Amino acid sequence: MPPCIAIALGDVTGIGTEVTLKALAADLDQDDARYLLLGDEGCLQRTRARLGLKLEWEPLPSEIQNGRVFLHNPSCEALPSALSPGAPAAARAAVAWLKDAAERCLRREVDALVTAPVNKEAIIRSGRPFAGQTEFLSAMAGIGRPVMMLLGADDRGRWLRVALVTTHLAIRDVATQLTMEKVERAIELAAEACGDLGLPRARIGVCGLNPHAGEGGEFGDEEQRIIAPAVESVRQRHRDVHGPFAADTLFHHAYRGDYDAVVAMYHDQGLAPLKMVAFESGINWTLGLPFIRTSPDHGTAYDIAGQGRADPSSMRAALRLAKQLIRARGQATAATSPN
Repeated sequence: MPPCIAIALGDVTGIGTEVTLKALAADLDQDDARYLLLGDEGCLQRTRARLGLKLEWEPLPSEIQNGRVFLHNPSCEALPSALSPGAPAAARAAVAWLKDAAERCLRREVDALVTAPVNKEAIIRSGRPFAGQTEFLSAMAGIGRPVMMLLGADDRGRWLRVALVTTHLAIRDVATQLTMEKVERAIELAAEACGDLGLPRARIGVCGLNPHAGEGGEFGDEEQRIIAPAVESVRQRHRDVHGPFAADTLFHHAYRGDYDAVVAMYHDQGLAPLKMVAFESGINWTLGLPFIRTSPDHGTAYDIAGQGRADPSSMRAALRLAKQLIRARGQATAATSPN
């Protein structure tokens, strides 16, 4: 049976619908994968017409069988055709679509989830607390600490893969939230991710928190007290892990291929170099969930929404990675199944 990927269309006042339709139109003939769009049909139709695309979809049946692209709106109510950027109705719909897609993943009705961008501030303004899609999905799955991995390649095929120990925190809170357990989990999941990506070496470099990795305790003791013991603990479990290193040096070495992945301590420490390398094509992959979830590594881009200018490269990369992971896990399951 061909794989089926759910796509939660995110905030329709942003660029999510546009990049999704462009990505599907570009790649639909590349394989036999099927797609379930969770979103608003009117918005899809208007976007398709504006872009001049020939892409077709059909309503979701009780079971996905024939067909390639399906559509379902779990909220049942059509969105207005004219919505201001970050409108509460769009924010609430985005959460409803995300929830439905995650439930289908947990019931194993689909093989993976790709999420288009949402706007956290708009969702909070609409009346519900929301830390981010990663946190929302982990709560639904009952997973306490997922790990975000961001990955992408430059135009010469040089990759950066970055797993984050902490995600959406104020800088002043990072040091107090850092624990050995969190660092160890990020390292372990980064190493497992390398296996899923077909990188047998799985060599992991770990950043320090402070400038120069603390300079032997001169600029803080987190390296000596938390990060180095975590690295050693994971190394004792036969992982090829090294550090902590000064982040400015480590990313240079990872970029030239000395490491397969980097574990960064906080959001911008990892994402600044990643976006320098792969701004248009970076991917967000949530590690530690009981299902595959990827997303484009960009936001709603309200400033260019509706203009037909959005680059679908990151969405295309997110869809390709989801399919790669489905194949890899299917092969791993087949290899371990009794004859």
